[in-house]
Amino acid sequence: MIDFLSNTILCVLIEMDGVYMARALIVDDSKFMRKVIADVLTSGGHEIVGEADNGYEALELYKKIKPDFVTMDITMHGKDGIMAVAEIKNIDPHAKIVVVSALSEKTLKLNDSNIQADAYILKPFEKEDLLKKINSII
Repeated sequence: MIDFLSNTILCVLIEMDGVYMARALIVDDSKFMRKVIADVLTSGGHEIVGEADNGYEALELYKKIKPDFVTMDITMHGKDGIMAVAEIKNIDPHAKIVVVSALSEKTLKLNDSNIQADAYILKPFEKEDLLKKINSII
């Protein structure tokens, strides 16, 4: 077990077979996709601490619960994922964000070359691929 102090909040990551289990915030406008992602993450040992269906909710939840990482869709009503990633990184430059989108990384970077996500995965995805991406950034 590894303990560390971050922003005056004690975070505990548990190591199992070289993989760190962490607290996740899932952001996607599709309830079905949030369930799919939640099932994959919990099967990998991660804890789901929040879900949001748009960028506004994501930002508020991020401030409130300080998750270890965020999965972020891009195309959502209200505040989209590109804006939400930028605002979360603005308040917490060390935030770990994985974009999970039907838009490729190349397409996203054409729309915003400064997007600050830590990793990208294209929908549809394989369970193992998503877990590898998450585990590579936490």
